[in-house]
Amino acid sequence: MRPEIDREIEILLVEDNPADVRLLQEALAETKARYRLHVATNGEEAVDFVFQRNGFRGVPRPDLILLDFNLPRKNGAEVLEELKREPRFKKIPVVVLTSSRSEYDINSAYEHGANCYLRKPNTLDQIYDLAHTLSHHWLELALLPPIGAA
Repeated sequence: MRPEIDREIEILLVEDNPADVRLLQEALAETKARYRLHVATNGEEAVDFVFQRNGFRGVPRPDLILLDFNLPRKNGAEVLEELKREPRFKKIPVVVLTSSRSEYDINSAYEHGANCYLRKPNTLDQIYDLAHTLSHHWLELALLPPIGAA
């Protein structure tokens, strides 16, 4: 962990599949990262969490968002569009983590401000590898914007 980070990193996982949530929670728990994982199960809930409204008042602002692209209520592109339109949230890194290989989805994710587009792993070993890669890159190497940075 970098010495300049003296707090847990706030991660918002936006995922509607409970099995995928559980697997990623278990895999991230095996990393060395200091983080708190919050879960939103649909696109509307994700936006409400980040905007701290509709039952999410006082929740921490995410330092990193892991976003499934195929979501109920609001899809990933709609979530990205709404978040990146707001200056306060433009700098929050968003990693799209989805099963889609669609060129349309890939282009849409990047056009709407995603920082990365990753396919969901197929095996347990790949899930653990992904968790370690995410932890190493986003929580150890990348310098994240300070909380409240506009």
